[in-house]
Amino acid sequence: MTETVSPRTPLSPTPRSTPTRVTDRARTDRADLDAVLDAGLICHLGVLLGGTPVVLPTAYGRDGDTLYLHGSTGAGNMRAALAADISVAVTLVDGVVYARSAMHFSMNYRSAVVLGRAREVTDHEERVHGLRVIVEHAAPGSWSRVRPPSKKELAATKVLALDLTEASVKIREGGPKDDEADIEAGGVWAGVLPLRQVWDAAIDSPDLAPGIPVPADVLQRADS
Repeated sequence: MTETVSPRTPLSPTPRSTPTRVTDRARTDRADLDAVLDAGLICHLGVLLGGTPVVLPTAYGRDGDTLYLHGSTGAGNMRAALAADISVAVTLVDGVVYARSAMHFSMNYRSAVVLGRAREVTDHEERVHGLRVIVEHAAPGSWSRVRPPSKKELAATKVLALDLTEASVKIREGGPKDDEADIEAGGVWAGVLPLRQVWDAAIDSPDLAPGIPVPADVLQRADS
């Protein structure tokens, strides 16, 4: 992820991007949106495809106030994403909340939903930049080390840009919110089982030539 020099904008307070349930979990600080997007690896892109709602996992990258997405030029979901407003969701699960009653089980999470009309990136320099942002989001430090996209590869790839102005963020933290009667009754364990994502050691490609070491940025990431 990289930052542009454009001024930052607050989250939009439009009716469709304003949470109406469990509003105490809503966040209005733009930094919370950035943090969720930067921590995630996959978003879920919601489009209307042939009149049917379809949600597909999609790679993405953020540059300042712009979210970049990409896919095949022949993909129906990419065409559908340009025909009407889309929804992009990222969710990070931080733990399972165990309660004393079935109805109060929950999850600690950080989530973001971005709404708006995507635009197709047609400028060559921005298209390459958007792809670099996506690659660097998934694998920081890789773009400068590998072969850039060829003309043929670029021709087969559609790059979309979505403004981050209209978005909502919700975060749940802490333990269970049990009824007082269940707390007083006792006898049932309650608490949080935290969940975290970790990297394993890098695995060489079977066709890797002998003597090529794992890049330092990959080793550093695996050790983090």
